[in-house]
Amino acid sequence: MDQIVDIVSWALIIGGSFFLLVGAIGVLRLPDVYTRGHAAGITDTLGAMLILFGLMLQGGFTLISAKLVLILLFLLFTSPAASHALGNAAWSSGLRPKLDEDAPIEQNAETDGKD
Repeated sequence: MDQIVDIVSWALIIGGSFFLLVGAIGVLRLPDVYTRGHAAGITDTLGAMLILFGLMLQGGFTLISAKLVLILLFLLFTSPAASHALGNAAWSSGLRPKLDEDAPIEQNAETDGKD
């Protein structure tokens, strides 16, 4: 039974680490503050939840698990609120989302820039 709990807990921890890594790559690769905030907010919450669930399984039913539940509740309330506050501050300061018409025009290889 202990081996199953260990396998499930490590799968949750590795899965949470994967989501946090994907979120970090998204923050680096996405074009504007709104899409970056979305990537960070969603993957941060999901990754942290998976890691905390994995740690709860490792800790068993103890005071440690109770503390991890409190951390989880704190993250569930603060992460979406922080993402919203950052997006609202960006909008209030006049920063607008990058749209498709803002993208550079790519020339077609067949026309070589001749229309």
